[in-house]
Amino acid sequence: MSVLRPNLLPLSLPYPNGTSILPYPTRRLPHLQTLPKIICATKRTGKQRYPSEKKKLKLKHKEALTDVKNKFDGIWRLSKLAVSVQNDPGKDFLGVSDGLLQEIAKAIKFPVASMLPPGAFSVIRKSFDARKMLKEAKFVYTVDMNVSELINLEPRTIDFISDLEPRVGLIEHMPLERVSGDIISIIQGCKKVEGERLLKEGGISDYSCNAGTYKYTGSRKPKIAVVGSGPSGLFASLVLAELGADVTLIERGQPVEQRGRDIGALMVRRVLELESNFCFGEGGAGTWSDGKLVTRIGRNSDSVLAVMKTLVHFGAPGNILIDGKPHLGTDRLVPLLRNLRQNLQEQGVSIKFGTRVDDLIIEDGHVVGVKVSDSRDQQKLDCHKLGFDAVILAVGHSARDIYHMLLSHDIDLIPKDFAVGLRIEHPQELINSVQYSSLSTEVHRGRGKIPVADYKVASYVSREDGKTPSSSGPTSRSCYSFCMCPGGQVVLTSTDPSELCINGMSFSRRASKWANAALVVTVSTQDFNSLDFHGPLAGIDFQREFERRAAIMGGGDFVVPVQTVTDFLDGKFPVTSLPPSSYRLGVKAAKLHELFPMHITDALRHSVSVFDKELPGFISNEALLHGVEVALFIFSRTCGDARFAIHPTSIFFLIDSHFYLLNCIFSQTCLSVESFVLLDKNQLSYPDSS
Repeated sequence: MSVLRPNLLPLSLPYPNGTSILPYPTRRLPHLQTLPKIICATKRTGKQRYPSEKKKLKLKHKEALTDVKNKFDGIWRLSKLAVSVQNDPGKDFLGVSDGLLQEIAKAIKFPVASMLPPGAFSVIRKSFDARKMLKEAKFVYTVDMNVSELINLEPRTIDFISDLEPRVGLIEHMPLERVSGDIISIIQGCKKVEGERLLKEGGISDYSCNAGTYKYTGSRKPKIAVVGSGPSGLFASLVLAELGADVTLIERGQPVEQRGRDIGALMVRRVLELESNFCFGEGGAGTWSDGKLVTRIGRNSDSVLAVMKTLVHFGAPGNILIDGKPHLGTDRLVPLLRNLRQNLQEQGVSIKFGTRVDDLIIEDGHVVGVKVSDSRDQQKLDCHKLGFDAVILAVGHSARDIYHMLLSHDIDLIPKDFAVGLRIEHPQELINSVQYSSLSTEVHRGRGKIPVADYKVASYVSREDGKTPSSSGPTSRSCYSFCMCPGGQVVLTSTDPSELCINGMSFSRRASKWANAALVVTVSTQDFNSLDFHGPLAGIDFQREFERRAAIMGGGDFVVPVQTVTDFLDGKFPVTSLPPSSYRLGVKAAKLHELFPMHITDALRHSVSVFDKELPGFISNEALLHGVEVALFIFSRTCGDARFAIHPTSIFFLIDSHFYLLNCIFSQTCLSVESFVLLDKNQLSYPDSS
């Protein structure tokens, strides 16, 4: 018996400029072959680099300093151009100011900055640097200089260009101008090139060319189910639809309009909709979160810019392409998602909101569809089947029922270490003062000349640093801040009324009176086992345990237990009035120092003391800790082995698996490139099993 596969679009579409459409090489999974396990480590820097890495870096620098063949062709990129706050128009100005021209003139050694034409320069990146080691805070720019345009507008610069030499990290020559479009234009460009090639070779029996493009006209389009409408699910649907697949996007939650009303009911009447809340619904958990677009995979790389430009295409402001710390905010995410949804529907994507995936349909070891039901039907009485050629699971980290379902099919789930802790909130003015000193008056609640102050802190805690030794956990832990929300508020992210979990969010202007961030400590399977939680889903049980404890401490009705930082460090119950909190459903004084096992509490205490040395004033009577912040991620290994009972080319996983990118709308978008492999002919070819 064999399963007939549809005629599929070729994945190997040539990129218009000769490079690949993907930021990574196309991956073809061998048939039921165990793939090597990939272990990602923290990037080594400085003295931590291996000799071989130092040699490669030195060679890279040497290549960058080689003689430029033609200095008058292409683009010169000028980096680390620092302009003082006094000489800069401010954070919202992204053009070429007089102050920036002064720094450009210094970089190219041109004597009169006012003679330089601003039109020859384009700002690629702008960030704000207020580190204490600097004499004064500065805006730092990366600028591209168009040589031909510069010489055309100001011929007297020709001698200075001829004397220009590359300098590593400061001045770089690019023979050709980098042009990167959004994902839609990239795919359409590739389709145009492929259509022209097929027309030239006469191999267009399955395709029709129209105005230089081609579209699928085969007997049957591949049917793909994308489960989850978070960033990775939305981008996977977008890519697959552009490539000609028949896509069905299945979302257990509601579209942003109804989801907004459900969240409003939660905030006003304390009514939690189990399938439409801060976690579930169109856009995923990030829709009602901070909308940060920070990534560590290359700030100006083509792959990152392609995603950013796609967001701009659907309504994001253009400044996210330049800002050093790009940020959207919920108020901008909602209309963006509406535009993206409309585009998907125009492409023929069928979107099923309020539909929960209850199970996979498996035949002969292949996923051939899913069982779904109305998400409001908690009893799953009206369950029906939908058939597909392949399924993408982009469900995020809160869909615990999906993980249990996968485990029931013997899919190999490997638990990862993650982190637990509390969310700390300070008055934003305090953080502004700590970070900016006298410049803090320039913030004006997000409307001033400099950005609202944020922070990022980290501490390495050894067993000796804690008061309580623990044989049940690792000898050392990391404690750090993440998802820092300047000018934000604390919000509820529970999906169960008996549990309490919180997060931070902010709007685009970041005008709130508060600043909040998660302070978390790493935990591992040793910690899970110490509480008698075992197996692949032990982390979920560990997570739920502390969310239930927090709900009990709060007394119910989603009231959050809180404690001042000073009382947490002293281990005493609050006896004075609490400082105000941004959390709208109410707070209650509690002994948060008794929430976690003692070794976790001691790690938090030690780290907070360390953070106060870095940020004097971090420990304050105005600083309020909220419980509980817990993040869980499970990596699903999709390679075939003795315990993997499903053919690896019929199901794909885009599950959030990087802790540092939590609540960043880009977090799963980076992973969505994996969905390209679904249209590879070899990926959906099923072997003859007769």
